[in-house]
Amino acid sequence: MTKILTISGSLRSASSNGSLLGAAARLAPAGVTVVPYTQLAAIPPFNPDIDSDDGDVPPAVAHWRAALRDADAVLISSPEYAHGLPGELKNALDWVVGSGELYDKPTGVLSVSAASRFAHPQLVEVLQTMTARVVPEATRLLDLPRRGADAAELAADAACAGVVREIMDALVRRC
Repeated sequence: MTKILTISGSLRSASSNGSLLGAAARLAPAGVTVVPYTQLAAIPPFNPDIDSDDGDVPPAVAHWRAALRDADAVLISSPEYAHGLPGELKNALDWVVGSGELYDKPTGVLSVSAASRFAHPQLVEVLQTMTARVVPEATRLLDLPRRGADAAELAADAACAGVVREIMDALVRRC
């Protein structure tokens, strides 16, 4: 059983990024479990003074690290805010730079907007710097509705479903 952890860089409850990841869960191949990470907002601001090598970190950070460790692969879908990554996503990633949960972890990077010219490449750069194994076939800029499409609608759309299946298959092959 392959476990893929999905992470939306948006905290909005009706986020198109979350909807895309929900569609990925619906379209996952047999034998794949998709686990959405929903606690991004609970992670405190990164502070190296409280990042301990012995694992004595805030509970939300311990939970985040455990979720990443337990996953065979990671799929992130993130919006672009003011030409950059959402702060809560970058903060969460900062907490695992030194602890290494993303080291050599197959990782896909999505954006629901083909206009994401800044955040998408920034996220890929950050993940590669952290030595995550960014899977090119699972890293895409998509042109989806920014609001209103839910996971079921995206999964039912033939074009979207085809791309999402390719992405999921690419991640599973790299596990």
